[in-house]
Amino acid sequence: MSGRLIAVGIGPGDPELITLKGARLIREADVVVCPVGDRSDSSIARAIVDGLVDPQRQQLVTQVFPMQRNQAGLEVYWHQAAVEVAGFVAAGKRVVFVTLGDPFLYSTFLYLWQELRADFPDLPVEVVSGVSSIHAAAALAGLPLGRSDERLAVLPATYEEGRLAETLEHFDTVVLMKVHRVFDRIRELLTDLGLKERAVYIKRVGLPGEAVIRDLDAVRAEDLDYLSLVIVRKTEGE
Repeated sequence: MSGRLIAVGIGPGDPELITLKGARLIREADVVVCPVGDRSDSSIARAIVDGLVDPQRQQLVTQVFPMQRNQAGLEVYWHQAAVEVAGFVAAGKRVVFVTLGDPFLYSTFLYLWQELRADFPDLPVEVVSGVSSIHAAAALAGLPLGRSDERLAVLPATYEEGRLAETLEHFDTVVLMKVHRVFDRIRELLTDLGLKERAVYIKRVGLPGEAVIRDLDAVRAEDLDYLSLVIVRKTEGE
């Protein structure tokens, strides 16, 4: 079989949320690529798929995707990752890149994908959906995301404040990602809009430290986590 790359979404943290197709493809892979934020980091993705990977038969590769704002510096890492993956595929390997959540929703894979499209446009890529943190968090908290003709918005909490307020005013349910760095600002904004009581903070779904906090005033500094979000639902969750 000719080489190919498959991006597999492995869900938010609980290995049992990996799809049957995703699990099969991970087991069948010649190379399993796990992203990390830094060489010194442990890979959450690797821990999730650990029970599916056979190190005696498969090559396990760690690729660094730093979480920093220097675009030029980041592109070096993205390009290196793309070159390495393209090399495996050119050698006829079945490569699976595992990523938290879904590959096409705020995932690490998207940085690799854009580099491959630019530098290796003929490289075969397949994307296998996974359970996103949004869906898992909503289920854990018992919060419907949308019903009938309700409007749903998903956006980073780091969005410009004026446009963030506009979104909160015009949508029935709003999911705010990446809240850990701007949580105090988000809580203040929700208070000003009269929506604080309609908001729930959820972190580390399916992982150690998982928590649902329904009172934003009860969220402490130690509760803030990169793997967190806030769901604002204006209507009752019946």
